[in-house]
Amino acid sequence: MIAPFSIPSPDEAWRILWEIPLPWGGVIAIHTYALCILLGMVLAVIITSRRLTTRGAEPGVVLDIALWAVLLGIIGARVYHVLTHPADYFEGQEWWRVFAIAEGGIAIYGSLLGGAVGVFIGCKQTGIRFLSFADALAPGLLVAQATGRLGNWFNHELFGMPTDLPWGLEIDSANPAFPAGLPDGTLFHPTFLYEIIWNLAGAALIIFLGRKINLRWGKAFAVYLIWYGLGRSFFESIRVDPSEMFLGIRVNVWASFAAILLGIVIFVVQSRRHTGDEPTPYEPGREWKGADAEVDSDETESDSDSLDDDVEGGNDTGETAATSSSRSPSP
Repeated sequence: MIAPFSIPSPDEAWRILWEIPLPWGGVIAIHTYALCILLGMVLAVIITSRRLTTRGAEPGVVLDIALWAVLLGIIGARVYHVLTHPADYFEGQEWWRVFAIAEGGIAIYGSLLGGAVGVFIGCKQTGIRFLSFADALAPGLLVAQATGRLGNWFNHELFGMPTDLPWGLEIDSANPAFPAGLPDGTLFHPTFLYEIIWNLAGAALIIFLGRKINLRWGKAFAVYLIWYGLGRSFFESIRVDPSEMFLGIRVNVWASFAAILLGIVIFVVQSRRHTGDEPTPYEPGREWKGADAEVDSDETESDSDSLDDDVEGGNDTGETAATSSSRSPSP
């Protein structure tokens, strides 16, 4: 018997919205899942651009960084998925299926790792501090992940364990992912919905906290890591899809624990090293000189701004000093 508030899965026809025929034969299928991911990327870029521009960055600079982040994020997402599901690709399968990303198979943690490399490259090219960009990205990243989870709903995938809760998710028993031995009409935890709500709440929390306390110098990104890691560690643990295990725990749960730990370390270390606000999101000497810039290129903090100097140590008081006589103005 279906619960009164159960969540129906979309019709199978919604998985693919269009099929574009090719002149040489075959078709290009436009999947709803891909559009959800694309929409999430667009929202993340818009949110990040607005947050970074209000802090003194050049309008549009986010696009220069996003190109690297998206490209390497997709590669990282695929590599991580293949490595954590080796049986699907290395046991009796054609070798080229490793590259058949259109057939599905990407992982958020791989996307984060690959995207981080892309952001690092983009930031080095544009002069934006890596952690400054990460802070601006944090809420937009959660919004993007929430939007992408809608794709799991359209694909009838990555649902949780059976549940008697009234908002259980309806899954057709003919679905290959439907656990064997369960009767028709079994409801499952709608993990896609749980994560959407959790991620949107996290985005709102970061924005709220940013107005109350200093969440610069990487601390907003640290909150993101802690929040997302906490939620994902739970949602991952109740999913029924197959996954590689380590010490009896799913690999992605371990990755969530690592994200939480990294977030705590970043927040504690950066809170001690930087007690003041950022004078600019740029590295010293690479500030953007524009009419809308919040700071002048002659301003710098009393301690070093660069991420390299953060690693070496030091204490930031948030004060700035005019140093135009000690270096040439930025072009």
